[in-house]
Amino acid sequence: MSLTLDRPVTAARSIPPVRRLSAAPSLDEASPFPTAATPPASPRRRAVPEGTEARGFVLYVGIDELKAAADGTDLGAIVSQLKALVSSIAPSAETHAAVALAPSDSGGRDVDVVRLALHDPSALAARRQEVEEDDEPGARGGVVVDISRKRLLLDGDVAPLTYKEFELLQYLVLREGRTIERAELISSLWADGDDEVPNERTIDVHVRRLRSKLGAFEDIVRTVRGAGYRFDRHADVSIRHASTPSPDVF
Repeated sequence: MSLTLDRPVTAARSIPPVRRLSAAPSLDEASPFPTAATPPASPRRRAVPEGTEARGFVLYVGIDELKAAADGTDLGAIVSQLKALVSSIAPSAETHAAVALAPSDSGGRDVDVVRLALHDPSALAARRQEVEEDDEPGARGGVVVDISRKRLLLDGDVAPLTYKEFELLQYLVLREGRTIERAELISSLWADGDDEVPNERTIDVHVRRLRSKLGAFEDIVRTVRGAGYRFDRHADVSIRHASTPSPDVF
């Protein structure tokens, strides 16, 4: 399992194991803490490639020292408690913890930085694909709707879209060619508790703001009179979809 630190270092260091617990309680389904011992449930098995066997798993944990301190703990304590929990569940399990160190200005989610720092194969593959796409001929021209990184590129430059503006564009892009009614946009992108939930008239204001930031490419978001809005892809528009779903569902 791995944790992330915001320091300008890339190497990983090991954390000494903690003492095993003497008891081995099980977990109550309604609580993350050990409770009275109960018979172990039958394990769910995942399919593995022929000729291989599962020998363990990796858990990536994304949290820096400041966030840990705000939660009233520190990285060492988190590691110690996780290792102790594993030992209580499966006394025969062996554990090794490595803290992922990365430059303090590393962007993106903590857990993604951790995976890259510790050379997770799928994270490295996704990163290589991003670099290759950025280096493709013509990649710096036209429109790139980068769903994987939640950004819009116009002629190679990142457009200053707000979170909600990108969500609006993404919703239309993922339903390419279909006219989306205003009511559907509101119910899908704004929750009841959100501030300034638009009505069917003011949703037009949000679309106009989005179009103004699309500049010369504003017509990729088309108005279908009396019906709603539609995304129309042009030859100079490309879509970068998110990477494959996380495999952490057993």
